[in-house]
Amino acid sequence: MLKLNLVLSLAVSLATSSSFAQTLTLRDAVEQGLANYGNIKAKEYYLQSSLQTNEQVKRDFWPNLNIVAQQDFGTVNGQNGPLYGFGGLGVASSGAALPEQNWNAAFGALYLANVNWDIYTFGRKKERIELAKSDTKRLQADLGQEQFQHKIKIAAAYLNLLASQRLEKNQQMNLDRALVFLNIAATKVKNGILPGVDSTLASAEVSRAKISLNQARENVKEQNNKLTVLMGIPAKNLEIDTVLVQKTPIQLTPLSGNLIESNPMLQFYKSKIELGEQQLKLSTKEYLPTVSAFGVFQTRGSGFKSDYITDLQAYSTNYWKGVRPSRQNYLLGLGINWNLTSIARINKKISAQRFTNDALREEYQTAEAQLTAQLDAADVKIQLALKSDLEAPRQVSAAQQAYNQKMTMYKNGLATLVDVTQTLYTLNRAETDREIVHINLWQSLLLKAAAAGDFDIFNKEL
Repeated sequence: MLKLNLVLSLAVSLATSSSFAQTLTLRDAVEQGLANYGNIKAKEYYLQSSLQTNEQVKRDFWPNLNIVAQQDFGTVNGQNGPLYGFGGLGVASSGAALPEQNWNAAFGALYLANVNWDIYTFGRKKERIELAKSDTKRLQADLGQEQFQHKIKIAAAYLNLLASQRLEKNQQMNLDRALVFLNIAATKVKNGILPGVDSTLASAEVSRAKISLNQARENVKEQNNKLTVLMGIPAKNLEIDTVLVQKTPIQLTPLSGNLIESNPMLQFYKSKIELGEQQLKLSTKEYLPTVSAFGVFQTRGSGFKSDYITDLQAYSTNYWKGVRPSRQNYLLGLGINWNLTSIARINKKISAQRFTNDALREEYQTAEAQLTAQLDAADVKIQLALKSDLEAPRQVSAAQQAYNQKMTMYKNGLATLVDVTQTLYTLNRAETDREIVHINLWQSLLLKAAAAGDFDIFNKEL
């Protein structure tokens, strides 16, 4: 008895949990997709990287402060003659030019602090900071248009899944009707009222209906998995909300004003143009000179005494005597650096950037024209889809009536199986048209939202 109660409790629990399975609304699908989709996450990271780069560019103009300390042990033989420290490979030993080599060695040390600062760059500092800001704006616009397009993709995938599920239901209804007249035909053939070919044809019709149902189920699975990918979740069977099947959008009239100017895609193109213009401004400053300030404080220690030139024994190999600072120097100054040959190189860079900016403007104008045409087409598609949506129920009603009449006549021997099959095709096509044209109405509204760059045009009708 206890075992039976446990089984019943488990059954009730499973039934309760399944009955309260969460239905995925379109808004929920969009929200999950924006939170989980990899491409959006990647562009969010790119944006964060750009914000850090902005700070790095500002700090690039801070003064350079170098602190150096070195301690050495070696000889100090000097020699008269020219020398270039090519590649920094020479030895900077300083000492008297003695008549012959000696191997006296002691410790020495150098300690210094060096500061240099580009105090005036003729506007390059400002333009580089503005360039970094423009790149951040471009990445922000790129993220915005990616999020907007992803909303559109998720909504389109959701509508496609809803349509495929409705078509699957229609094919199931079509199979049920085919099984009904198969049973009728089989009974009449068995009783000798109809020839055996009727039963055979009815059986073929059932097989065709099963194949159509399998194809519909395959399409449902395909559309289901497309939606899960866009949502950034593992593939699973989704239970979506069917409220859109019974609901018709209200605000379907054309909107006034030029809506596409705020389209995130156009905003992205604008940000690319602004970035190009800022790059051009920086390029015009690059051939100008740089004014720098610099300063050095240096202290040295040596194990060789000041009279080493006259007394070669005047040195100490003691480490502390050699590395202890004993002489100091400082230096302050201003300098200007101007690479005159850069003028010719920068001129070509400026010309190249101008061509690039022209190309970006052409891309913007092309995208603007495409979106304008898409918005105009969307308004027409909405009106035509609305008319078709009003007509579809009449088509279904007439087809259903014709099917019922032919089935009644067939049962009474007043119609052939071919007549019934024809009305079955008509009814199935009418039911399919009804689902397609209603989903097309929502898809046309989504197309309008995509062209206008305002997802709320679609979202507020849900």
